[in-house]
Formats: sequence, C-alpha cells, structure tokens
Amino acid sequence: MRDILTDLLSWWEDDQTVGMGTVVATWRSAPRPAGASMIVSTSDEALGSVSGGCVEGAVYEEAKLVRDGESTPQMHRYGISDDDAFSVGLSCGGIMDIFVEPISKTTFPELKDVADSIEKHEPVAVITCVTGPEDRVGKRLVLWNDRRSGSLGMQRLDDAVAEDALGMLAAGRTGTIHYGYEGERRGDDLTLFVASYAAPVRMLVFGAIDFAAAVAKMGTFLGHKVTVCDARPVFATKKRFPDAHEVVVDWPHRYLQGEVDAGRIDERTIICILTHDQKFDVPLLEVALPLDVAYIGAMGSRRTHDDRLDRLREAGVPEEQIAKLSSPIGLDLGAHTPEETAVSIAAEIIALQWGGDGSRLSASAGRIHGDIVREEPVLG
Repeated sequence: MRDILTDLLSWWEDDQTVGMGTVVATWRSAPRPAGASMIVSTSDEALGSVSGGCVEGAVYEEAKLVRDGESTPQMHRYGISDDDAFSVGLSCGGIMDIFVEPISKTTFPELKDVADSIEKHEPVAVITCVTGPEDRVGKRLVLWNDRRSGSLGMQRLDDAVAEDALGMLAAGRTGTIHYGYEGERRGDDLTLFVASYAAPVRMLVFGAIDFAAAVAKMGTFLGHKVTVCDARPVFATKKRFPDAHEVVVDWPHRYLQGEVDAGRIDERTIICILTHDQKFDVPLLEVALPLDVAYIGAMGSRRTHDDRLDRLREAGVPEEQIAKLSSPIGLDLGAHTPEETAVSIAAEIIALQWGGDGSRLSASAGRIHGDIVREEPVLG
C-alpha cells in the first residue's frame, strides 16, 4: 500500500470510496510480494500493481464491483490451473491470494493516522481479516507500539492478535496468521493479513572512502536508512556523502556501541565495514559480531582478511561469532569500480535475505523466486 498511499489518502479525504486489491500471500514465481496493492478510483482510474500485468485486469474488475457495493470483500486466488494456464492466471507459474475490499472513511477510519505514521517512520501494523465468517471478513485492527484502534470483532481476538502482530511489526514482517473465531491460537477459522510498516532498515557504513559513497547511494536506493561513520572529520562530511541520511564523526566502535545501548540496532540492521584498517576494524567487529543483525561485511584483500581473523581470535572473539562475518565483502561479480563493488555488496545482502546463491539464472532450472516456507495451495 505504501506506493499508492498518497493517491489513496487524497481520495479518502475527498470522501470517495475506492476499490483496493492487496496481495496477501504468494507461492512459487509470483511477480509481486505480499502487501503490494492496486486501487481503482470512482473515475475508474487504476493505480499500483498486484502482478505486473498477469491478473491486473481481473483484479481491476473485482475492485470496481466491491467499490460500487455489488460485491463483498473477499479473497481471490490466481494461478496456473490444469485447464487453462493463460486465461486469468499467472503465466510465470506463480500463485497469488489477493484480497479485494472497499476503502473509505467508513471502512478504514484510521487511514490518515496510518499514513501519518508511515510518513514519520513510526512503526504501525494494519491487520485485516481476509477469510472467515461473513461477520468478520473485512474487519480491521491497527496497531502501534503504544496504542491500537479498530477491532477484529472480539476483545479476546484483538488481544491475542495484538501480541503476535507486534512481534511481526518489530521484525518488519508482512504476512498471514491464523486464529479461531474467538482468538484461539490453534484455530484456523480466520485468516488475518498483517501489513507491517516498520521503520526503514538501517545500513551502517563504516569508513569514509569512495567505496562507502557508492554503498551509501546503493543503500538509499534500496530503501535503507544509511549512516556513514568515520573518526576523521576531514573525510566524514555530508558533501562527500550526499546520499547518506546522516554522516557521523566518531570512532566506529564507540558509535556502534552507543547505538546498541540506545536500542537502535535490531535484527534487520546491515553493517558494512569498509575501513580495511585494523585499528578501526577489530574494535568495531568486537562490538558488531555478538549482535543479532542481518548482515556484517568487511572489505579487504585475502591477506587483510586473514590478518583480521588472526587479530579477532587473539582478542578472544568466539569462532561462532567470527563465522557470521562476510569477508571479503560482496559477491564475486568481477567488480572493479566503487559502483560495481557496491552492486556486489548489495547482491550479497539480497541473496542472504532471500536465500539466493548468486548463480546465473540462465544456467539454472526450477523456480526463480524462492518461497517462504508454507504449504502450497491446491488449485482447482
């Protein structure tokens, strides 16, 4: 919803009702992730995308029906069937569940508050009942870390969902969860879609060098909140790193420890160490390696890498922590320039996030997109 939020909010503020289709779950090579949305205005204008073209037409028609009150909010499944793979389906081989609903001040009174929180990078989760009894489908609960609004139809259910969904929000995870009608965690009467709008992933880049400028630019392009840190004020300047959200002059290990102590480092944090200077690297890695973060990479030659490992062992860093280090940093793309190196670093981070191995797709077989582990549905 994030990419169509400005237009959606504008129509909402004008008291218009729009139809919205949202990707709730995907299997195999589905082209768009859970949370992707398309809206259809009162003038039949369509914005956003749920499939990159495969089923847009079908969702467009369903969105108009629900917008006009000719259909109720409901889930639709699209994918290849044995009968006709190219009618209303995904020729790419994927399967998608898309929930279609009307959006207005009546059906979603918290939309303005949600939009404000997203704009301010304040974590917020929107939980919608997408399958279940008719009296529950379409009901919504909105969660912040310190408050909540709306209801899924029962206090007990709201309490159970709030506890679980806040964990998903903290991890920045969007997806479905299942409950019994009255909130039983072992039940499956209700399918709830949790759309998490967490603060951007933090990328900490240590070392104010030309490679760091390229990595900062790539990180910003990927939607991360980028901080560049270096102890040398002559190099750590905003002018040299215009794409970074902040540039900090401090000893790297001291800055990172301060961020840890302040609670600003989480399991999604990305740490790129580009100083390749042992007086910075080793103290910094002593702070970084024990942390539960998404990625820790360090730049340097093979010789620098081996020397770095020796120094870490001498400092008493356990082998299981050293094993978390990606060094030399990045995938082997044959990169030479800072920009090419930034692509190789980003590629490694993405591959680790989604389980890719960095091989050429043209030299492989099977599905392109790996699945989050879930039971694959049966298509009729």
